[in-house]
Amino acid sequence: MSTDALTPGTWNIDPSHSSVNFVVRHLMVSKVRGSFGTFTGTITIDDNHLASSVTASVDMASVTTGDADRDAQLRNNDFFAVAQYPTMTFTSTEVRPDGGDYVLVGDLTIKGVTKQVELELEFDGVSPDPWGGTRAGFSAEGEIDRRDFGVEWNMVLDTGALMVGEKVKISLDIQAVKA
Repeated sequence: MSTDALTPGTWNIDPSHSSVNFVVRHLMVSKVRGSFGTFTGTITIDDNHLASSVTASVDMASVTTGDADRDAQLRNNDFFAVAQYPTMTFTSTEVRPDGGDYVLVGDLTIKGVTKQVELELEFDGVSPDPWGGTRAGFSAEGEIDRRDFGVEWNMVLDTGALMVGEKVKISLDIQAVKA
């Protein structure tokens, strides 16, 4: 999709119409899906769209997987250590074309550890809203190894398989409002 309608300036992520999701294997036979309900972010669109940037912050205490006990474990020191590391942040460093889509490169910080990640980025379009504003949509996906960020808790099962997968798939559906 052409980015011609994506005008330069500041676009604020609308959390009511956006989602930050993840998927991880459990017992190596199924997948557990989760999301974060509280997050903020800003997209700064440059005249040269490849020079645009993104900053975002996620409230780690807002993690939800549909199971209160599991969510509590994710918040404790076994996983996210939310009391000590209340936020996860992302700051982009590069946008580059990839066929008809893009790759968004940036620094992801979880539990005080910052690593470069690449997300497959898709521009979903621009539309006026009923309140006189302008909105843009983006989708992004990527995968991280949670151990790279100090999220290492696991258990080896009798079968030799791990209780929790090490690879975490991230998916973002973002709607941003032109400031």
